[in-house]
Amino acid sequence: MPIPFIDLQAQRRRLGQPLEDAILKVVRSGAYVMGPEIAELEAALAAFGQAPHALTCGSGTEALILPLMAWGIGPGDAVFCPSFTFAATAEVMPLVGASPVFVDVLPDTYNLDAQRLDAAIAAVKQEGRLTPRAVMTVDLFGQPADYPAIAEVTRRHGLKLIADSAQGFGCTLFGHHPIHWADVATTSFFPAKPLGAYGDGGAVFSKDARLHDLLVSLRVHGQAVASDLEGRTFHHDPKYLNMRVGLNSRMDTLQAAVLLQKLTIFEDEIEARNRVARRYAEGLGDVVRTPAVITGGTSVWAQYTIEAADRDGLAASLREQGVPSAVYYPAPIHRQAPYAGYPQPGGLPVTEAKASQVISLPMHAYLEPDDQDLVIAAVRAFVKKNAS
Repeated sequence: MPIPFIDLQAQRRRLGQPLEDAILKVVRSGAYVMGPEIAELEAALAAFGQAPHALTCGSGTEALILPLMAWGIGPGDAVFCPSFTFAATAEVMPLVGASPVFVDVLPDTYNLDAQRLDAAIAAVKQEGRLTPRAVMTVDLFGQPADYPAIAEVTRRHGLKLIADSAQGFGCTLFGHHPIHWADVATTSFFPAKPLGAYGDGGAVFSKDARLHDLLVSLRVHGQAVASDLEGRTFHHDPKYLNMRVGLNSRMDTLQAAVLLQKLTIFEDEIEARNRVARRYAEGLGDVVRTPAVITGGTSVWAQYTIEAADRDGLAASLREQGVPSAVYYPAPIHRQAPYAGYPQPGGLPVTEAKASQVISLPMHAYLEPDDQDLVIAAVRAFVKKNAS
């Protein structure tokens, strides 16, 4: 049997009948959109993620665009972000009329470089064409960015900080989740994520009650919320009193039911992913560059990504031996046509180099040691063959 890159079926079998019962309960209820499981999930997510407020929404991408809308970020504004990430990170800036400004990453963790960020913000301010408004950092491959350093830069420049934790929900730094430093943290529940639904979904974590109120409104077409109705009489459903332009970004109740079940085993799965990562490091650390985790950080290991000089050759060799692999972000965002004209102060040499070297190996909480040993042996055999 082929080794799965991500084994969602093993997780489904573990969850068993309670998962199926939860799904059937929603089907029988008829409350398919914004049913009671939504509020239950939001409370559970906020508690797990150490956030005062959590808002579910339709996707991880919409989780990023909602705070930009709430803050009125738009034409003439700059939002700083890495290029070594999925397109959704930068995509949301043009969607609100703002400009992404690409900043290079650290060579060991692949996350945003705080020093380069500081320099990029200064360069944009000096040029004067765009107004810096926010920074969107990414918890790439499941581990936290250097939030203390990045937050210091954003505070000094008076910018908002968004933690794009689409791959990293559950990651911590010195025991804190990203929202400890960020104004907003977001995540994606795409099925392949460490905490994945059975379809699309996302969440926004925040600390400010007024901001959360705005996000609630924007999620459902700009509907009136409690603060909008103060001193106003409206005896109908507030969704028919639209106070601002919003989106349709409601999460399906079915996805909330699935995620509630998955949350019950999520901490255990994070521990299991870290055991798998340690075995990879022990088995491969002497032949390839294995991932470095920031000091004090706990990764949720959305991917286990190594570096190889002959990345394509390694991928072909693994494929011949029945071992799947994946190459994430072979074309960084700034090299793609829709984003080629946006600023990249100081250039992106680390991003350019890493894009041609990284390759990800099977990683999930249910990777059996025997299967992992086959992956390790296949990588080692290729490296040894090419070194001779």
